[in-house]
Amino acid sequence: MATEGPTNTSPEISPTVAKQPNYPEMIMAAIDSINDKNGSSKSSISNYIEDNYNNLPPAHSAILSQYLDKMKLSGEIVMLKNNYMKPDPSSPPKRGRGRPPKPKAPQDASGTVTSSPRPRGRPPKPKDPLASPPPPKRTASAVSGRKRGRPPKKDKPAIDPPVAVEGTVVKRGRGRPPKVKAAVAPVGA
Repeated sequence: MATEGPTNTSPEISPTVAKQPNYPEMIMAAIDSINDKNGSSKSSISNYIEDNYNNLPPAHSAILSQYLDKMKLSGEIVMLKNNYMKPDPSSPPKRGRGRPPKPKAPQDASGTVTSSPRPRGRPPKPKDPLASPPPPKRTASAVSGRKRGRPPKKDKPAIDPPVAVEGTVVKRGRGRPPKVKAAVAPVGA
């Protein structure tokens, strides 16, 4: 028995399963084919990809969400009311958050950066080489011998409450007077 040709041990790849496009291409194809004026929702894009492409990974929905976010941030697609659509070509490019960066300093033909015409900040006062140095600044403690601010409180010694003596007037202090403890007489005396 003769063989008619070399046998191929590798499985043949059908032309329909050859190589599927990457997610950005599948997303753009889904948005183009759905062609809704209000845009395409995430679920409609996912359904279109599942219907038209086979051999999708098991984490298809998570991967789709990541690529939709990447494409939205890069400006390839625009999200409006939870629907994705292609950006309008006549609209200005999307500006990032925050203040735009300052323009770069111009460079000469030699590649060196030219300095600005004036340096930043307030110009220094002119220095006179013949003038004597200014006297040192005097602080309040050097003038009066006291430190600045309110002096600390002095500790007061604890004093027992005044005892009234007959015939004398005791000056009352501020606030509510303390309770007077009554002397208890022994029982049976």
